[in-house]
Amino acid sequence: MPQPSLFVSLPAFSVHPDSFYILHSAVEYREYLLDAIRTAKSRIFLVALYLENDEAGREILTAVYEAKQRSPDLDIVICVDWHRAQRGLIGAEACEGNAAMYQEFAQKYKEQIAIYGVPVRHREVFGVLHLKGFIIDDSVIYSGASLNNVYLHRHNKYRFDRYHIIANQKLADSMVSFIEQMMIGQIVVKDFTKGEWPTTKKLKPLIKQYRMSLSEASYPLESELIDDQHVGITPLVGIGKKDNQLNQCIVEMIAEAKHELYLCTPYFNLPKVVLREVKRAIKRGVKTHIIVGDKVANDFYIPPEQTFKAIGGLPYLYEIILRKFARANRKYLESGDLSIYLWRHDANSFHLKGLWVDRNKALLTGNNINPRAWALDLENGLLVQDNHQLLEEKFLAEFGNIFEHTKAVSNYLQLDTRRDYPLAIQKLLKRVFRVKADRLLKRIL
Repeated sequence: MPQPSLFVSLPAFSVHPDSFYILHSAVEYREYLLDAIRTAKSRIFLVALYLENDEAGREILTAVYEAKQRSPDLDIVICVDWHRAQRGLIGAEACEGNAAMYQEFAQKYKEQIAIYGVPVRHREVFGVLHLKGFIIDDSVIYSGASLNNVYLHRHNKYRFDRYHIIANQKLADSMVSFIEQMMIGQIVVKDFTKGEWPTTKKLKPLIKQYRMSLSEASYPLESELIDDQHVGITPLVGIGKKDNQLNQCIVEMIAEAKHELYLCTPYFNLPKVVLREVKRAIKRGVKTHIIVGDKVANDFYIPPEQTFKAIGGLPYLYEIILRKFARANRKYLESGDLSIYLWRHDANSFHLKGLWVDRNKALLTGNNINPRAWALDLENGLLVQDNHQLLEEKFLAEFGNIFEHTKAVSNYLQLDTRRDYPLAIQKLLKRVFRVKADRLLKRIL
């Protein structure tokens, strides 16, 4: 007997399509976010991998603090990853990290704001806080973007993401409730503005317990009737491979696809189970569109004229994986059943994630759909069930905007081989493959 669809049993909030908005650029997103913060009436809850000590990060934090000074009763909470807050950017010089900025701001203002560090694992390489979603008053502002110059296009470069706004009090309440119960209500979660905090080593036993509780957590919600004038939205959360509802949703969306599938990921390194379902979808005739960043648009890419660092080998490793996939599925590329698009726009980078299936289901998520997201990080997503295709026009406009800077790959030979790479990258990859380190890298990066 066939198993019932996951999507039939999932509770969902009923949302009118007029309350669902999509922004199309990082600048538009930054301006919207700042305006929402400045005009907030009741609450501001920000959850991000990091709030960076740079111009854009300071602009956001200043706006939040000034909103609090104007309206002391505003309920304001900021949550960031515990590890990421205590270091600088990868490849940058050693520094005190973003936590120093948080303390600086706390000393400058009368009305205080808590900025919590959330430790998902005792080491960053084994898991971080990767939840997305800002709640301001009764709206959810959902994007994969963190808060710094490049994500918010503060200067001449941007990191392209997806930007969705859902105005719905019950959805906003549900996401706030999760933050209150599973983050700021936990003893292991510490406020960086309160002076010194314990070392990660001292917190290790508590972090282990915390991760276990996260693996059993979910967003609180009751099912609402979704009529033909509304869409259903379900917030999902997951951590680890076992009983991960978000992972299950991704797999089943692909497995149940009948006509068309759009898949966005910045790093082409699909978990085995996802790769299997994508292949099955292609073989049963589902028109499959995969949108990834060109290696030059990868956020780890280092131009050849700049100082070489080992982390710069990752974009080339992802291209090798993509080329192998394109070669194995070349007949579907030729027939048009499979389409691969490479996004590239000047020196900007690509950070899009998510699924759109049969134009009636979409997953908005920060999940990179790679082994790290699958097993290590704390991830979430918003499942949109649009049985009457009320949001089709909005999603078509969004993907039209995405495709503006893409190039279709019609043959795997269009993708570079290792012989085409800079000599330093060739040497690095030779060592990586010789010791089979690529297997580990693909799991944790």
